[in-house]
Amino acid sequence: MSTDSCPAPRPHDEPVGWQTAAACAGLPPKAVFSKKVKEAAPVLRACARCPVRRDCERIVAPADNWFDGVCGGRLYRSGRPVEIPAHLLPAALTALPALPTTRARRGGSLA
Repeated sequence: MSTDSCPAPRPHDEPVGWQTAAACAGLPPKAVFSKKVKEAAPVLRACARCPVRRDCERIVAPADNWFDGVCGGRLYRSGRPVEIPAHLLPAALTALPALPTTRARRGGSLA
């Protein structure tokens, strides 16, 4: 079997397309994965102008994996969205719809 048609494996830490296009791509990981609102503020501001915000939230699925940090314009702690005072958020993010805070059990559903 020939491997000519198989793509070469990428290094584990090489970003995929949506990560490269993300507005937070050049920000420090400490800010992106922070649990603290003030540390995460620059990332939240970047999310307000991010072209891949919806892709980020869909792919990372923060509520499904106990994510800590900023994803899709929201700050998460253990996969739950954190309330952020409106005066700390860019106007583009204050209109984001609320997310459900319950998690489905493995193999289960929310219904």
